[in-house]
Amino acid sequence: MKRIGILSDTHSCWDDRFATHFKDCDEIWHAGDIGDISVIARLESVCPVVRAVSGNIDNGIVRRRCHEVEAFTVEGVNVLMTHISGYPGRYAPGTRRLIIEHKAGLMVGGHSHILKVMWDKELNCLHINPGAAGHHGWQKERTLIRLTINDGQFSDLEVIELGKIKI
Repeated sequence: MKRIGILSDTHSCWDDRFATHFKDCDEIWHAGDIGDISVIARLESVCPVVRAVSGNIDNGIVRRRCHEVEAFTVEGVNVLMTHISGYPGRYAPGTRRLIIEHKAGLMVGGHSHILKVMWDKELNCLHINPGAAGHHGWQKERTLIRLTINDGQFSDLEVIELGKIKI
């Protein structure tokens, strides 16, 4: 059983509540637009396993550390993570092919700042966009996600609201 914390679009923002909400997680996944690499270092101080992909705003330092696409397996689930993924029925170019190629049961993306948790019936894949955790963007609410993966099954999925963005 693995408890997973998921966030995206921090845009260099650190909020101590990331640590509070993710302190009991076995892994933290960041779906891109990290901003400053220090965000990753701070997440690593919370949890020993941090997986992250680069996003369209990320600079060379982040891009040297974080690839555009990550594919891995956790508790029997093949996971695909990329920043610009789209969502079921409206995937970004190449995303559908990657889901099929990696036999992904979970697709994690960011970019849109729109929280979405959707089941793709056609590809038999859960799609998660955790929304945006930072203050940059037009989203009204900052959000994180936690879930548990156990022996190929998803449970205890929670949306955590961090409040309105600061302008």
